[in-house]
Amino acid sequence: MTTTTTTEAKLLTAADLLRLSREGVRGELIRGVLWETMPTGQEHGEIAALVAAELVVFARARALGRVTTSDAGVRLERDPDTVREPDVAFFSAAKIPPGVRVTGYSEVVPDLVAEIASPGDGRRALRDKAYMWLGHGVRLVWVVRPEERGVDVYRPGEAVAALGEQDTLDGLDVLPGFSCAVGALFGP
Repeated sequence: MTTTTTTEAKLLTAADLLRLSREGVRGELIRGVLWETMPTGQEHGEIAALVAAELVVFARARALGRVTTSDAGVRLERDPDTVREPDVAFFSAAKIPPGVRVTGYSEVVPDLVAEIASPGDGRRALRDKAYMWLGHGVRLVWVVRPEERGVDVYRPGEAVAALGEQDTLDGLDVLPGFSCAVGALFGP
């Protein structure tokens, strides 16, 4: 007689992740499994702040929507829950009207996501993350590559556009009129 024992790990929920974050645990949920994240370093933080600042200044002046950073989190799936944390996200006012408070994780998918490559991120992992966002309805993804001082622009159904630091980043139809020199995202 053979006995087989299986131990099934308990899947976490978005509520569990919020509770853990209050206890100092940082991470994302992928189909109920916690993937802890670590601080990504000074350069990553500065670039995320610069991207967010460019978007906040533009969007606020025109009442177009709101901008969040990685701590906000977006719930993408339920049962089991998936909660991802884009480095920077823009949500249009049409999706989250002004004055509406969002406590906890957003249940609304952003219009634009910017992901900043960390030193250990491979190009394939970044591409996969960009396509994951597009697959959930994000209309524009910017993958910022500090090592190459460039940005890869992803849109549903279109080829990836690779921009260098001499190029201009455009908000396209997601943020009409927005533009920013790619080089400005990296500082001197």
